[in-house]
Amino acid sequence: MTISVGDKLPDAVFMTMGESGPEPVKSSDFFAGKKVALFAVPGAFTPTCSAKHLPGFKEKAGDLKAKGVDTIACTSVNDVFVMDAWGKDQSVGDDIVMLADGNGGFAKQLGLDMDGSGFGMGTRSRRYSMIVDDGEITQLNVEEGPSFEVSSADYMLGKL
Repeated sequence: MTISVGDKLPDAVFMTMGESGPEPVKSSDFFAGKKVALFAVPGAFTPTCSAKHLPGFKEKAGDLKAKGVDTIACTSVNDVFVMDAWGKDQSVGDDIVMLADGNGGFAKQLGLDMDGSGFGMGTRSRRYSMIVDDGEITQLNVEEGPSFEVSSADYMLGKL
């Protein structure tokens, strides 16, 4: 079953890169008490994700924050080292928190996982964006198929 607007996010543990190395971050802690623009990509360093999706959120970070977003986060079914390297490659700095869903547990709990084995990628996350307000989904934009339209920063801004 796919998660819906009005649902609370499930408990999950992401990995982020801290000053001393990989650090676990509980979803319940990360999303508590703030408005988060979360977007998910099928894979770090993949063409659409690197050329459009992540750069769009970096470019629109100020606009999103002006609309009341406290934090912008990107998640993908990649390990923390890949997510950290991709964030550095894309120069996200403090604009976007990179949340590694290494085993795909978060994507699976949301019902937004997909089988990318036809491309040699295994289980991955579908492409989506959402607004999460204190752990509750208030906006959910899930792409159908390989398209990149409703999960973009511009689309999200238009709905805020």
